[in-house]
Amino acid sequence: MSDLSKTDDRYKVLFEPVKIGPVTAPNRFYAVPHATGHSPLMRNGSHAMRTTKAEGGWGTVCMQLAEIDPTSDICDLPIEKFWDAGDVADHRVLTDRLREIGSLSAIEIAHTGIRGRGMVTGMPVWGPSNLPCLKPQVPVQCKAMDKADIKALRESYRAAVRRSKEAGYDIVYIYAAHDASILWHFLSPAYNHRSDAYGGSFENRLRLMREVLEDTIEEARGEMAVAIRLAVHEVGGRGKITNDGEGRDVVEALADLPDLWDVNIASWPNDSGTSRFDREGWQEEFTSFVKEVTNKPVVGVGRFTSPDLMVSQIKRGVLDLIGGARPSIADPYLPDKIRTGRVEDIRECIGCNICVSSDAFSIPLNCTQNPTISQEWKRGWHPEIVPSAKAKKALLVAGAGPAGLEAALVLARAGHHVTVADQSSELGGRSLRESHLFGLGAWSRMADYRLYQLRQMANVDMYTDSAIDAGAVAEMGTDHTFVATGADWITNGLGRTHFEPIDGFDLAALSVDAVMAGAIPEGPVVVYDDDHYYMGNVVAAHLAKIGHEVTLVTPQPYIAGWMGYTLEQPRVIDQLNGLGVKMVPNAIATGHDQRLFLKDANTGNSLSPVEGSLVQVGLRAPNLGLWHALDDVAEKSLLGDALAPGIVQAAVFSGHRIARRFLNGGEEPAIKRERGLLV
Repeated sequence: MSDLSKTDDRYKVLFEPVKIGPVTAPNRFYAVPHATGHSPLMRNGSHAMRTTKAEGGWGTVCMQLAEIDPTSDICDLPIEKFWDAGDVADHRVLTDRLREIGSLSAIEIAHTGIRGRGMVTGMPVWGPSNLPCLKPQVPVQCKAMDKADIKALRESYRAAVRRSKEAGYDIVYIYAAHDASILWHFLSPAYNHRSDAYGGSFENRLRLMREVLEDTIEEARGEMAVAIRLAVHEVGGRGKITNDGEGRDVVEALADLPDLWDVNIASWPNDSGTSRFDREGWQEEFTSFVKEVTNKPVVGVGRFTSPDLMVSQIKRGVLDLIGGARPSIADPYLPDKIRTGRVEDIRECIGCNICVSSDAFSIPLNCTQNPTISQEWKRGWHPEIVPSAKAKKALLVAGAGPAGLEAALVLARAGHHVTVADQSSELGGRSLRESHLFGLGAWSRMADYRLYQLRQMANVDMYTDSAIDAGAVAEMGTDHTFVATGADWITNGLGRTHFEPIDGFDLAALSVDAVMAGAIPEGPVVVYDDDHYYMGNVVAAHLAKIGHEVTLVTPQPYIAGWMGYTLEQPRVIDQLNGLGVKMVPNAIATGHDQRLFLKDANTGNSLSPVEGSLVQVGLRAPNLGLWHALDDVAEKSLLGDALAPGIVQAAVFSGHRIARRFLNGGEEPAIKRERGLLV
């Protein structure tokens, strides 16, 4: 049993064991299945990420979705291929490691149905009915499965369950959520248009899920626990399954068949809602009924980072196990910090969904809060441990934004004496400034975590209102200067589609920095967004919220196009509509003279000018004054937005990487690569 001598009495309930069928979870912390960007050819990185979570105290650690056979071919995503006996040995390595640490292991076997593509295997996509593949850009239609196909599918599930047992998993899932499961597709009348025994009535549409669940239980033979992951409610979208309708009906019909219910909501953008739109624990209103219906343990998610809310979920009978995907990415050691009385040290998920965006590019996860995620094996980075410096030095970090604070923390943990200086009256840089904008309050956690850690350390000094110049650096006599002076938003029209200044912008445009500092435009406002991520639409919403008439103009065909990767784009549009923001896509700015002049991005035809004070959201210019002033200083490093302006995650990663490089004698360590085997 874990040592709970330092655990706050309020939180000890979180460390109680939970019986899940034939196995027992050592505590209530449950790292649920989630995509990691590691394909089956990236086994070292995949295993290292999950073993780190186990070492951090997650009592159950799950593998991501694992395709059961070649007919489930979701070709563009790096998920598990659990097709045959050749896959078993690699998984056995992971389960053995987790068992040695003391965590349970789980695998989520699945067939992706009409979410599949069939473009790698050349096999037809399977579905309940003849419908398009669920990715509209892909010209694929699925085959309506016949009885022979259904029989083959059930046999594939059985075989995958047997392989799960051989691989040493403690829990095997059947998956019915996120619009990515054949079982969900058969259940939902939005996809199931059949008239045979597998279509029509609720019982008929449920039939395949029931059969696969019963087959799984039979194959598990009481040696593995059997879990079902079900979206019990659809928010928006096709909305055919609801928690007061057939979502509840499924749980009632199958109540005590599985050993564990893992419940969430659909679709994925709502399940993985960002902090901008969803509070912590928001899924409770949709999933709380489940424990009223079943006697089996229930796990659910809600971007949980507060131990008080976790305890509340347990004591009020909402959940038995606290599920975590994004919180386990942001802080793999979250459970251990609660157990050892270090709640203040939790690196809280800020709910920005940069981790989710990695999935769109089929790359291993990135995280704004945790720069070590996906680097555990590749670079040997640990989320909590930094190698001790052999010789302690006096270091200066000029700039207390995301990059500067992260670098300072790494260097101080190594044992160096670190001075952090910033010209502002508050430390935190862009993460603090941006958190004052409408909807981004949680983003301050990035600075809060690092500032709290640094303020506990005797080898760190921090100064505000300190404009560092070359003379100050020379006077301080530090051994190395880290320049993290950030970047400023520019107003000359340069953007992601404009590579040259736009006439009239420099004289007219108000900068994003000015808006964040509290500048209030007069009258109507035109936000020209040539950045296409969050800032343009956040500024528009912020100004509309305080009473401005706002028009948001972008040269791209979609408002906030890049936010499709963070799953927020539809909700951004909905929010802007609700605030009365007028949106003008496909409009290229040609100049400004009391009005913003535009042309159609497709035809080049002139569009009607737009009236209003101009706020430009385009590119940022690195602040390199100090860097160039230190040309005669040999020991210096440039990092963060001053090195290359980017998203907050990139700035944090830059600070961490460059600090680690310094600890490595100034050399960039080799990055290990996964290599395939020739056969």
